[in-house]
Amino acid sequence: MPNDSVKKTVIVAAALCIVCSILVSGAAVILKPLQNENKILDVKKNLLMSAGLIQGKTSKEEILEQFKKVKTIVIDLSTGAPAEGIDPETFDQRKAAKDPKMSVQIPGDKDTASIKSRSKFSKVYHVMDGDQIKMIVLPVHGKGLWSTLYGFLALAPDTRTIKGFGFYEHGETPGLGGEVDNPNWKKSWIGKSAINNNNFPAIEIVKGQVDPNSPTANSKVDGLSGATITSRGVQHLLHYWLGEDGFSKYLAYFRANNGGM
Repeated sequence: MPNDSVKKTVIVAAALCIVCSILVSGAAVILKPLQNENKILDVKKNLLMSAGLIQGKTSKEEILEQFKKVKTIVIDLSTGAPAEGIDPETFDQRKAAKDPKMSVQIPGDKDTASIKSRSKFSKVYHVMDGDQIKMIVLPVHGKGLWSTLYGFLALAPDTRTIKGFGFYEHGETPGLGGEVDNPNWKKSWIGKSAINNNNFPAIEIVKGQVDPNSPTANSKVDGLSGATITSRGVQHLLHYWLGEDGFSKYLAYFRANNGGM
């Protein structure tokens, strides 16, 4: 068959496509476990960063070493007590939120996070210092302007004082809503009161800057310039997860049992 024939060109092109498809598919299958491992490692890294246990560039070994201080527990959000029969290592909260048997639909008037449904169960994390609980870390998520933001809120054992806050996944606009990743903004949350003395969500993101002379300044955070909807979304998702339909019962359980789970 001559090299310039149409038939040979089509055969060679088809063969090349098949070979490339096999190579790409094979690489995707082979790399899938590594991708999943890196994804889990990235979540652990961001949890540790939200808790202030690591900063900046950190090796895989350092992340895994620091994560040994973290005790993962799965709780029943309807009671706040530890859930029985669920392995924290294999429990997938996002997957559970889509499973009718493992999730609940959120009524519109209560869905301040705009997530429509949530898992009946949730992971919570205790950062340990020996036998003492140094910090509680709660996974939170909810709608911003363009995306669902996934992050962690770290609280002191008093269940009120914020020790750290940050998102590990979102699709907000860089330079605007994407400023949720600004280190200075994240630092401004530390020491603020997430809930009040009556155990209701109190944290508020104000438009502009917080008036330091305000009697409620300790529960307010500066708004993000040019990102009002994202700021409002962050406040709403925190109020949802700190409220009655979120972690309120778990925090009450934690206080009643002095942290004993």
